[in-house]
Amino acid sequence: MTEVVLLFPLFMIIVLLTAKIFALLVLVQKMEIASFYAARRWQLESHLNADYAGWDQGTLRPDIEKKVKAYMGFNSPSTAKFLNLRALNVNVVTTQVWNVVTLTVETNPAGVKILCKYPKQAICAAPYGTACNDGYDYLCVGGKKLEVVKYVPSRDRPIQFILPGMK
Repeated sequence: MTEVVLLFPLFMIIVLLTAKIFALLVLVQKMEIASFYAARRWQLESHLNADYAGWDQGTLRPDIEKKVKAYMGFNSPSTAKFLNLRALNVNVVTTQVWNVVTLTVETNPAGVKILCKYPKQAICAAPYGTACNDGYDYLCVGGKKLEVVKYVPSRDRPIQFILPGMK
């Protein structure tokens, strides 16, 4: 019984670390799904006509951003804290062939102090590289900007197919 009582705090630390790593995995998956939604909705609802560019940027993009924020968990304080969410931005760059939809999420530091005991130079020494530095920055120093870019064609609205000779 004494061993269980003494090992319980160690078990809780392991669970906390696992949850923080799991939160990052969940965040990346939610970003992929949200970016697909944003890109597909922009592809199907935006206009090729320049007369509607103001509506696309002024109404459609903010509505997409609002829905993506709700999906990512910005409306729920507990989800935002678990995923370390700080800010979200949906940016759309239109070209003649492609629409480039970029979803950027800024995170707060993960706040796992036990992993931040040693300096970055000691932990991320050779043979570790930029991935180790980015991971240390995410966990200890401050938030990171995570970005997902989707390329969608300018127009994917189906055109009615009519067999030759049918009309």
